[in-house]
Formats: sequence, structure tokens, C-alpha cells
Amino acid sequence: MPDKLNIAVFASGRGSNFHAILDAISAGSIPDTRVVLAVSNNSEAGALAVARENGIPAMHLSQKQFPSEELFAEAMAGALKDHGVNFIALAGYMKKLPSAVIRMFPGRVVNIHPALLPAFGGKGMYGIHVHEAVIAARSKRSGATVHIVDEEYDHGPIVLQREVDVAESDTPESLAAKILPIEHRIYPEAIRLFAEGRVKVLGRAVTITGER
Repeated sequence: MPDKLNIAVFASGRGSNFHAILDAISAGSIPDTRVVLAVSNNSEAGALAVARENGIPAMHLSQKQFPSEELFAEAMAGALKDHGVNFIALAGYMKKLPSAVIRMFPGRVVNIHPALLPAFGGKGMYGIHVHEAVIAARSKRSGATVHIVDEEYDHGPIVLQREVDVAESDTPESLAAKILPIEHRIYPEAIRLFAEGRVKVLGRAVTITGER
């Protein structure tokens, strides 16, 4: 049996994907899993309020609070250890995790991205900027991707993707509205696969074992 997942959710905004994860855990869709910590670089993030409403420890942790990147990374690592975290889910977290923290959880840090990686990823590609780029490129398809986080933006191996059509009439805002429900479906699904021990990572290859 896989170890139980003790998840830290990192978010910078309202926390809608955080909500989706919590709802799936509450519904029993993700076995042997709990969220043990929420972290945000934004003291006013809705995600921190979501955590407090659900009795989950909520922490505002920003590099601006520390005189060096090293001390920031140490504080983050210490908080994760103190709460028994063994898995990290980035849910609209607008900062790059310190490399030292990523290395603490090899193959156990995931992110949700509102496009079909490797297209429309990388530094500066977040939120509405992604959908603006998709529209500008006249792409016919977009979607959402759950991927494993490495030390480059939006670069790690892909776990799950789902697609949607991009209509000629779509705006960045309407495309975002199409894709958000897909994010809310596939992020809990991906975490369930990890909870069930069905995700195998070898280099940049991800294998999902068992029936889907």
C-alpha cells in the first residue's frame, strides 16, 4: 500500500483548485489523503481563508520576509517537515518553489497549468496571460495539464491532460471559463492516482498503472 498523502497546498489567489481538492477528499474520491498545510506568498489570498474555514493550518510565507533566499528556503522546508508533509500541490502559486524544497520531494510536487504543455508554458505564462497567448496564436485546442514540478517553469513530466476546443469567438476570459472546470476535474484525479500509488516516474516519463 502507498503511504498516505499529507499534502501542502501552495496558492497565491482565491484557491478554487484548492477547493476542488478538498471537495474530492471530503467525498472520498481521493483515498488516504489529507491536506495538512496551506501556504501562500500573499497574506490576503483567498486560499488561506479556505484553509482556515476547513481547520487546516494556514501560513503566509514570502521571500520578502527573509534577508536571503537560503533562509527563505530553510523556513519553508522547516514548516513542511513540522507538518509532516510528503506531497506538494501547487494550485495557482505564482512563485517558483526553492530548488532545495523541490529536491526534498522528488516526483511528489505537482502543478496545474491552464494550457496543453509543453505549449504556452514557461516564465510569465500564468493566469490570463496563458489564454491571451493561446488566442493570439489562433490555436484550435487548449486545455489543462497536471505535471510534476522540476526546477524549470512548467517543464516537468506530464501526468494528465484534458483538451477543449477554442472557438473563433473565444476571448481570453471565455477560454479561461471553459478551462477552469477541467482543472477542477483533473487535478483531484491526478492526486488520486498518486494516492493509489499508480504514478511511476522515470526521468521525464510518467507511467500510470492500472485501469483509469
